Amino acid sequence: MKRTIKKVAVIGSGIMGSGIACHFANIGVEVLLLDIVPNALTETEEKKGLTLDNKSVRNRIVNEHLTNALKSKPSPIYHPSFASRITTGNTTDDMAQIATCDWIIEVVVERLDIKKIVFEQIDKFRKPGTLVTSNTSGIPIHFMSEGRSEDFQQHFCGTHFFNPARYLKLFEIIPGPKTSTEVLDFLNGYGEKFLGKTSVVAKDTPAFIGNRIGIFGIMSLFHQVKEMGLTIEEVDKLTGPVIGRPKSATFRTVDVVGLDTLVHVANGIYDNCPTDEAHNLFKLPDFINKMMENKWLGSKTGQGFYKKEGKDILSLDLDTLEYRPNKKASFQTLELTKTIDKPIDRFKVLVKGKDKAGDFYRKNFAAMFAYCSNRIPEITDAFYKIDDAMKAGFGWENGPFEIWDAIGVEKGIEIMKAEGYEPATWVNEMLAAGNTSFYSVKDGATYFYAISSKTAEKIPGQDAFIILNNIRENKKIWNNSDSIITDLGDGIINLEFTSKMNSIGAGVLQGINKAIDIAEKEYNGLVIGNQGTNYSVGANLAMIFMMAVEQEYDELNAAIKMFQNTMMRCRYSSIPVIAAPHGMTLGGGCELTMHADKAVAAAETYIGLVEFGVGLIPGGGGSKEMALRAADTFRKNDVELNVLQEYFLTVGMAKVATSAYEAYDLGILQKHKDIVVVNRDRQIATAKQVALQMAEQGYTQPTARKDIKVLGKQALGMFLVGTDQMEAGKYISEHDKKIANKLAYVMAGGDLSESTLVSEQYLLDLEREAFLSLTAERKTLERIQFMLTKGKPLRN
Repeated sequence: MKRTIKKVAVIGSGIMGSGIACHFANIGVEVLLLDIVPNALTETEEKKGLTLDNKSVRNRIVNEHLTNALKSKPSPIYHPSFASRITTGNTTDDMAQIATCDWIIEVVVERLDIKKIVFEQIDKFRKPGTLVTSNTSGIPIHFMSEGRSEDFQQHFCGTHFFNPARYLKLFEIIPGPKTSTEVLDFLNGYGEKFLGKTSVVAKDTPAFIGNRIGIFGIMSLFHQVKEMGLTIEEVDKLTGPVIGRPKSATFRTVDVVGLDTLVHVANGIYDNCPTDEAHNLFKLPDFINKMMENKWLGSKTGQGFYKKEGKDILSLDLDTLEYRPNKKASFQTLELTKTIDKPIDRFKVLVKGKDKAGDFYRKNFAAMFAYCSNRIPEITDAFYKIDDAMKAGFGWENGPFEIWDAIGVEKGIEIMKAEGYEPATWVNEMLAAGNTSFYSVKDGATYFYAISSKTAEKIPGQDAFIILNNIRENKKIWNNSDSIITDLGDGIINLEFTSKMNSIGAGVLQGINKAIDIAEKEYNGLVIGNQGTNYSVGANLAMIFMMAVEQEYDELNAAIKMFQNTMMRCRYSSIPVIAAPHGMTLGGGCELTMHADKAVAAAETYIGLVEFGVGLIPGGGGSKEMALRAADTFRKNDVELNVLQEYFLTVGMAKVATSAYEAYDLGILQKHKDIVVVNRDRQIATAKQVALQMAEQGYTQPTARKDIKVLGKQALGMFLVGTDQMEAGKYISEHDKKIANKLAYVMAGGDLSESTLVSEQYLLDLEREAFLSLTAERKTLERIQFMLTKGKPLRN
């Protein structure tokens, strides 16, 4: 049957419920968000003379929860206006409205008795065929639907979102005893295609997949830290970005999530998995029990493993349970990996370490590999689902079996045995059958070793994706040290950056020009996209800094001109050029996006012209482009100065959109041409289709613009008065004012006596001159150096 989701009901408006409601609103779905009626008036309500019958009182809980969610940072919603898609109500007065919904999601407190009462109410009002799911993180699904109608049970299962629902990609689907195959298939596809998630069908076992493995990993570390005499800073150093995990690593993550949340799940596993070979590992160590008693739960209580006092961050000493100043952690083994860019390539080095770090990794991976291999077929029949769950739910760059593959399956077993562990039988059988790795790649697709058939099988669901890692080796056309050109098929090629943090320097610019050369001669279109953590952090600052310090201004001028010319080639080539930004897309990465024919942007794109933060103005066409876009929005009888000022402030305040939808407001993305995709895994495939469609519809090479209206002295005067006032009010420094005035000169088109039509090249020349002059300023060089060494802006 065809099933569409137009309206969703979310029952329970706490942090998780409001987050789920916001994410459905993000993708355009109408949401009914319900919670209970308060049982007493607040002091404020009493003073106003309100009663418990008043509608605002009855909806107080749900409205407060949603309001708090919308104020939270990072925001659960792509754009403030999307909140209008959410209607609030209460479970006493408004439950009948769920009859108008296509999917009802229960997100109430984790108590089976309360959930059963809610499901009884849902069964009473829902229309037959409506999906009903629970967002439980631990209660067995089969308990919840007992006693419900046959239709309810067939359309009921668990759908476990991870918090925050917008940002974490894992979407676990847990069938009940009678859940229909149609429902599972639908939810699996909907989670991936519409919600932008990694859908994983899990078995109805305690904590499902993500939390079972993730909590094991954390509990294992809790015991290991005492056993090895490690500090919490050392563990966070060892379990953070160096191995492709979030910066918050282990203990900082627990502080953010809340120690009580982790303890709740760990206790659930301990109580419900008595035959688990690592059962005792889920028993809370003494220091955790003491922290729970003290209510040191993390961020929510102001202290946990870390505590902020003034500007200082203190760390908890696990032996004395007293806070002390933070100690910097360093290990020789980690130094050996500094030249290895990709975390997946570091693991072989890490497990060979001769110091405490090497010991830590061998113990840690040995325990993890053994535990994960033994969870099959208990929690899932296919090990790749464990990897998917850990990457999507816990932010790991690589899952346990991918790490094991990187170390080598046999080497992994050797490490395990040395630490007193044995792999599951199926791993030895896999090796005995001649399969030396868990994963393999064939014809652009990833295959996994299927235990049931004892052969390599294609991971399902890849047909909608283009995975660059899988096609790069066989489809590579050209490369240099900073970029790779790959054939995507159907006459479309892709340019991928491979520089550090995908920064744009000479090698990337060479790659862009080469890709356009090749595409114009032999192909139909070009996608500029990658599947790294971020699209691009901008121009190569270190190169700019070195040239400026050496006062090589002719070379610097040539480099800036090369950047500008390359951006203009993107705009004026004879083939469609599609940018596929995602994650951080800053400075030069933003300029590249703005000069493509279209952007196919991931919803999670954090894009902006941030050059002000390092004492510069956008110099790769960004300042020109904002002046051009402002001029294109001028309308008859407009106050043109106000329009230009908005674009000026976007650059001058280094505004960064916190989603692709916010980028429309800033004028960085444009609604008439750029599109947004929710699932990043689909981004390259979608960008390819857009390029193909533009080519097939008869792409015409654009002509260079010579009709850009600039306002000259009229605008320049306004901007200069504004920056004078800002400096006088001590809102900006003298150097901030100098940078702003340079930008003002460019965006006003110089000090022309009246409004004039100018060319793009005219504005580019002004931009380059202003950029170059700022690189000669000592305070700009101080800002660049501070950013390069400290990773944050300097105000001087």
